[in-house]
Amino acid sequence: MPSMSACWPMRSAAARLALLGVLWLLAASAWAAPRIGVATMQPGEVFFERFGHNAIVVVDPASGDAISYNFGFFDPGEADFVGNFARGHMMYYLVALPFEQDLMQYRDSGRGVSLQWLDIEPAQAQALADALTERAKPENARYRYDYFTSNCSTQVRDALDAALGGRLKSQLAGRSHGNTFRSEAVRLASPATWMWLGFDLGLGPNADKPMARWEEAYVPMRLADSLREAKNAAGRPLVQSEMQLLPHRIAAEPAEAPRRWLPWLGAGVLIAIAIAFAGRRWPRATVAAALPFWLLCFVGGSVLVYLWGFTDHWAAWANRNLLLLNPLCLLLVPGAIAVLRRRTPPAWFGWLLAAIAVGALVAWFLHWLPMRLQYNQTWIALLLPIHLALAYVFMPRRLSH
Repeated sequence: MPSMSACWPMRSAAARLALLGVLWLLAASAWAAPRIGVATMQPGEVFFERFGHNAIVVVDPASGDAISYNFGFFDPGEADFVGNFARGHMMYYLVALPFEQDLMQYRDSGRGVSLQWLDIEPAQAQALADALTERAKPENARYRYDYFTSNCSTQVRDALDAALGGRLKSQLAGRSHGNTFRSEAVRLASPATWMWLGFDLGLGPNADKPMARWEEAYVPMRLADSLREAKNAAGRPLVQSEMQLLPHRIAAEPAEAPRRWLPWLGAGVLIAIAIAFAGRRWPRATVAAALPFWLLCFVGGSVLVYLWGFTDHWAAWANRNLLLLNPLCLLLVPGAIAVLRRRTPPAWFGWLLAAIAVGALVAWFLHWLPMRLQYNQTWIALLLPIHLALAYVFMPRRLSH
């Protein structure tokens, strides 16, 4: 018995040491997995910062170094950069850089940055870290950029989804807020008038299909919202914790607001009444005022033709605003010059005005057909009355008197 009693504490201590060793190994294996986070940067004041930004943050468990995998880099010094941008052949690339270095530009510009730590399996975290390391190599870093479907945020989304085995897409693809590519683009661009006008006029019906939450993630802030609601493989919240790294010191992200077309109709009708009234008494002044409008229609319509027929900007194809910004308006210039010189313009001047007005009426008719919607009623409400008034003032029978 004494030998047994003397031996038991030794065996018990060995068992405890073995158990502690197993626990240490398990803890070490858990800590050995990199920690994964998603950084979301609020919109800035420069035009290419209006949509915000994001990046995947990977913390090395051994060194504690935090690496930012940022998909938002491009090189304006590349050959034919402007031409490629215009044609929709833009190339972006992934850069891996120290997270603190990545934060510097946002700190300096006053843009807020938040960080969401994700609760994912160690194997998934390691696989994501390995995939990003491989992807960041110069030979793999470049990707074909698309403003809505392949940008810095969708690349983050897709990398996370691949690491989660498609679980993120399965949770987001079947849900929708009813937002569209147009509504989000116009909302976020609204602080810059020229920018939201460009989006609203330049986007066709492809941009007006309600997006699923998966597609909505092309906006970094929307992706952050969706991550807050997502679950991991164990059914726990995907976002383990969230922290604010930098305060937002500039104008906040524009809020959602309904778009009303009645004020645009009121403006269009008032302008049309002024044209109809002035055209009878002061035709030269009316033409002088209309000439810049026709030139703007020509320039705007030519841009829409270019986007539709000669670029890969799919969201601009089949744009019905082409019926409102008609490039044929350029042909009105000779007739306008004749009026300014107190001469009678050719009869085709009036007929062409009538044809352009009919085209604007077709845009209104198409809007109410049960086919793919294009949200352009604001532009129809503004421009249709103006085209009709100009066609009325300079109709052929009036020109002949």
